[in-house]
Amino acid sequence: MARTGYQEGCIAAHALDLIGDRWALLVVRELMLGPRRFGALRAGLPGLSANVLSQRLGDLEAAALLTRRLLPDPARVQVYALTEAGLALWPVLRALCLWGARQPGHDPTLFISPTALMLSMRAMCARDRAAAHLVEMRLGDDLFTIRTAPGQFVVVRGAAEAGALRFSGGTNAMAAAVYGPSPLRDTARGLIGFEGDLAEGQAFIDLFALR
Repeated sequence: MARTGYQEGCIAAHALDLIGDRWALLVVRELMLGPRRFGALRAGLPGLSANVLSQRLGDLEAAALLTRRLLPDPARVQVYALTEAGLALWPVLRALCLWGARQPGHDPTLFISPTALMLSMRAMCARDRAAAHLVEMRLGDDLFTIRTAPGQFVVVRGAAEAGALRFSGGTNAMAAAVYGPSPLRDTARGLIGFEGDLAEGQAFIDLFALR
């Protein structure tokens, strides 16, 4: 059945016509830190069938929120990437993180994708208290570099250079280490892996709270 939308002149309704379908914003979430293959998107959205993912990607492309392109040789695979308009949805995702953290019923034991954790940290970081930190986080097959400074939090995909604090572990375990009450000296004894100065690592972790 063709999508009819809300048939309203309201600009909020217009926005929902573009991104209001189920899973649409979560597909955007998984692309917020850079282009991804179809299989990587499926891995980050395990509750989403391949058919529905294909449909959402087509809808978002039709709305000019993402593009698809073929990587050059030797990879020669198709990836999906957000357009400028798609990337401009970050404040929407950030607002949802901040609002959702204040609502009861959140279950942190459910699946969390690596990208989702990075974006939640980007949303929840206390930038006003941030010192200069260089951090590498390995979450399964995903690798991220985080840089903080007073007023700043930047996360990109890829390995960090020498001298970085290095965290590793499962995504849900890392979320528990970042947001939970236990100090790093305890969570680094089996829950997650950590390499670097423990005091600096604790100062970095202290920047995040589900508030």
